[in-house]
Amino acid sequence: MVPSPLRSIRLHRATGAALALVMAGAAVPALAQSNNTELRLNKVESEVRALQRKVFPGSGDKYFTPEISAPNPTPSATPLPSSSALSDVLTRMDSLEAQVARLTGQVEQNSNRITQLEARMASMPAGAQPLATNDAGVPVPAAQANLGATTGASAPRPTSSPSPTPAPSQLAAAKPATPPSSARVQAVGAIAKPSTGDAAEDEYSYGYRLWEAKFYPEAQQQLKLYLEKYPRSPRASWGRNLLGRAFLDDGNPLEAAKWFVQNYQADKRGERAPDSLLYLAVSMKQLQDTKRACIALSEFGTTYAAEAAGRLKSVYDSTRNGLKCS
Repeated sequence: MVPSPLRSIRLHRATGAALALVMAGAAVPALAQSNNTELRLNKVESEVRALQRKVFPGSGDKYFTPEISAPNPTPSATPLPSSSALSDVLTRMDSLEAQVARLTGQVEQNSNRITQLEARMASMPAGAQPLATNDAGVPVPAAQANLGATTGASAPRPTSSPSPTPAPSQLAAAKPATPPSSARVQAVGAIAKPSTGDAAEDEYSYGYRLWEAKFYPEAQQQLKLYLEKYPRSPRASWGRNLLGRAFLDDGNPLEAAKWFVQNYQADKRGERAPDSLLYLAVSMKQLQDTKRACIALSEFGTTYAAEAAGRLKSVYDSTRNGLKCS
């Protein structure tokens, strides 16, 4: 039996309506899943922004964006998202959730560190100050070895056979208080300043007397004054070397080394250039700088062989003792 044209048209319409109903039914779960995913994603992104403001305070409205950002929406002919688009959204959401976990852990670590620091600060005694290294970053030993008997390298008047001066005190001895006590002021005042008519010589001799009496800070001040007023004095080599000795005997080998180097470089033929080079090695040894100590000793032994075997022999031998120079 051949269907009439009208019946064929009705059958075609019914089939199309049924197909449309099936497609609509399939779209409802997909659209619901898309809406739930978008809500979840927006919630996670807001949590990330809140955590970023907590981890990085003071940045205003600026914050670090997640490594995976949402793609710009593009118009689509159909409201149904593709499977690849849903996968991208899920990947983005997983990444944001991982970032939330990392930021949360960082907040907890920072809070723990702050708590520990506050506890340490509360346990510190009042007026305590942290330790610091010197300007050159060189550690200075707490106690210094005795340099042994000194020579007449810094005697106020050169003689053919200088006699040794008394051995210096232990380098780790306590320095005078600031301001100095009245007893120390009186002791320093008891040291008379020479008055021979030679102003430059008197200034140097007074610095030597202060050093000999072991008033090292006062000797440093006096010898600096002498060198500033009389930089071309015939005794300048003596003054720079003695200033280095005043710092060395006062337990400051780093500052002493500066004056020894300056004196040696200023005039290698100066009367106390050999002494400065040798005591530079002593300073480097006390600073535990074996390499520079050995270099200074080697140059001293080569350049000033007569002094190494003569008046400076005891200091030369004691300085070499314990050093492993190649």
